[in-house]
Amino acid sequence: MQNQSNNIPSGNVQNSISSNEALFLLNRDVSANQLQTYRSNNEPILMTSLSGMPIGDKVYSLTAGSRGPILLQDTCLLDELGQFNEEKTPERCSYAKGSGAFGFFQCTTDIGSTITRAHFLDTRNKQTPIAMRFSRFRSELGSSDTIRDVRGMAIKFYTDCGNFDLICNHLPVFFIRDPILYPSLVHSQKRNPVTNLFDYDAYWDFLTLRPETTHCLILLYSHRGIPNGYRYMNGYSVNTYKFISRDDEISYVRFHVKSNQGINSIDPTKALVLAGLDSDYATRDLYNTICINKELPSWTVCIQQMNEQEMKNSLFDPFDTTKIWPKTYYPLIALGTIILNRLPTNHFSEIEQLAFSPANLVPGIELSLDKMLQARVFAYSDAQRYRLGKNYAQLPVNRSLNPMANNCRNGYMCLNNQNGAPNYFPNSFHGATTSYRFKESIYSVEGNVARYECSNDNDEFSQAKTFYRQILSPDERINLARNLAKSLTLTQQFICKRALENFSNVDQDLVNDIQHFLNLQRPTTMEDSNIQTDLERKI
Repeated sequence: MQNQSNNIPSGNVQNSISSNEALFLLNRDVSANQLQTYRSNNEPILMTSLSGMPIGDKVYSLTAGSRGPILLQDTCLLDELGQFNEEKTPERCSYAKGSGAFGFFQCTTDIGSTITRAHFLDTRNKQTPIAMRFSRFRSELGSSDTIRDVRGMAIKFYTDCGNFDLICNHLPVFFIRDPILYPSLVHSQKRNPVTNLFDYDAYWDFLTLRPETTHCLILLYSHRGIPNGYRYMNGYSVNTYKFISRDDEISYVRFHVKSNQGINSIDPTKALVLAGLDSDYATRDLYNTICINKELPSWTVCIQQMNEQEMKNSLFDPFDTTKIWPKTYYPLIALGTIILNRLPTNHFSEIEQLAFSPANLVPGIELSLDKMLQARVFAYSDAQRYRLGKNYAQLPVNRSLNPMANNCRNGYMCLNNQNGAPNYFPNSFHGATTSYRFKESIYSVEGNVARYECSNDNDEFSQAKTFYRQILSPDERINLARNLAKSLTLTQQFICKRALENFSNVDQDLVNDIQHFLNLQRPTTMEDSNIQTDLERKI
């Protein structure tokens, strides 16, 4: 029933609060007070239907008598239920749960103009708006922010020559290097299709059958596996991109997005507690930090660069996503700084509908021969068309700063059909045209068509060995073994044995330490072993 005295819907209450309520609000974190903040900054408004018609009552359905049936003419009810049924978009197959914010990238060097013609990197102090989304690889909507998992960091640069999407992980390598294995990797890390539970046998079975996963596994189960929120982690492109200079010189780069807050991780025991107490720990931390506005999160964007001759003479495959580029030979070159200074006004419209794809490039940045990157160009764009519709790029959060001009028309949720411009090319009527200034680089390829192993050096363990022996401290090595054993103890013996065989190629001390922690958790007596054997026989 509408309040006739002030024309305010009866669902609204007065903005005044008592002193006790004010004290209570002050003691809560900023994110918990979002609704109170909105109430303090806005006046009540009159509710309307989808078509804009003012609504007189939104509490009771329209019926024939107090106990009669609901009437089909109750458009308020029909709209309410119909909209509710379709208010969710399909969940992302991977990196489903995410948080995000907005800000800008400021170029801090002139070096960009000498290695790439990309406009947003050509002038010192030039600012480019950005959107940034953080996520977890095998996450589901509603899952905890503090479980051990690969974190995603995706950045959309709204440049004056279109959008550039840089998609990173918080680890510098990935599990696999051939995209044909990606669906199987994801399936092995998702719920068992029969039990609908996470299956440690499937998880470790796939990973141990592919030795190239060892490097990423060592990193994931180290102290880096559970960052202390999104502010305290780096981002790595993992994929290799191609830079084209103004003189058409080609170089290959990998991006590093270094946290200016430093790297900080959560102890596994604390992470487990937080998973129960605050499953949105990282989301809350990001929101509160930006909202309070005392210390805006920032990252330094860097690249590693390799020229064509270095690429051809490299002792390892520079397009192998399971390997890093040693900084001794390819030092970091700083390009600029990212600062996050604005929260989304609505999570769904600006973060859930925020769509990334490696296909979104700008002149001066191109795809390399990286097989994973090439496959992602199709997979990401196709996933966005499935989730959001073919016109997802026209949504405000995905729209480029420069005007859209192409031959694509119509379709579901078309927001800009480009008025009366011709929808074919070439044409004689001032339709969209092309310019040779933006042509792609020229390169040659040759070879026999076959299914090749992506990397031919057969070296799956040396970089993992270097990380274990030279980067990790003695205490961190012990924690790595403990973390691996805690997960492996939930698998069958033959899978665990295969994992230990892989890790023996990293360091025998690692295997010994894992075995020590396994012995503390697995059955050790003959009676316990018989129980285990009976259980396996029943299974």
